[in-house]
Amino acid sequence: MADENKNDGLSRRKFLKGLGTGIVGTAVATSVTVAAQPAASAAEKQDGRVAVSLKVNGKVHELWLEPRTTLVEAIREHLHLTGTKVGCNRGECGSCTVLLDGRAVYSCQILAVEAQGHEITTIEGLLNGEEPDPLQKAFVENDAFQCGFCTPGQILAAKSLLLKNPHPSREEIVRGMSGNLCRCAAYRGIIRAVESVAKGQ
Repeated sequence: MADENKNDGLSRRKFLKGLGTGIVGTAVATSVTVAAQPAASAAEKQDGRVAVSLKVNGKVHELWLEPRTTLVEAIREHLHLTGTKVGCNRGECGSCTVLLDGRAVYSCQILAVEAQGHEITTIEGLLNGEEPDPLQKAFVENDAFQCGFCTPGQILAAKSLLLKNPHPSREEIVRGMSGNLCRCAAYRGIIRAVESVAKGQ
C-alpha cells in the first residue's frame, strides 16, 4: 500500500513537473511566435484610421483620418479652418467650395485621402499676410453678401473663374458662378464684385 502511494506520489510529481515545463515552454514558444510576427501597421494601431498628408494653403499637414472622412471634415474638424462652410453636404449649394490645384471643387464630395498630392486653398489661404485678396475687398465694396455664410465659397468660385478666364463677360461670370447658391439672393452684388476685379477696378 505504501509502495503504491509512493509510486502514485512520484508520478504526480513527475506530472506536475512535466506540466510546469510545458507551460514555460509554451510561454517561450508564444513569445517567439509573437516576436516573429510583423508589428501591427500604424493604421491598425489607430483604430482603422489611415495616414493622410494634405497640403493646405501652402502648408503640409500629417493627419490620421478614417478613410471615409471628407475633405471639408478634415479642413474644419482636424485643421480647424472654419471659413469653409458646410451647407447641404451633398454637392448642391457650393458653400464648401475650395480650390484644388486652382480649380473650384465641392469639398463635401471629395474624400480627404483623394486630395493628397494636390494644392488645396481655403478662404484663409487668400490672405497675403493681413492683406485681403482683391476679390475679398470687392465683395465688401459691392455689398456682395448679406448673412455671409456662402461668401467663402462664392469668393473661391470666383477666384477659380478668374484664374481660368481673367476677363470674363457678364454671361461667363453668371455661368461660372452658377454652382454656388446664395439664399440671401445677393447675386447682383456678387456679379459686380467679380466684374470689378476682372476690370482691375
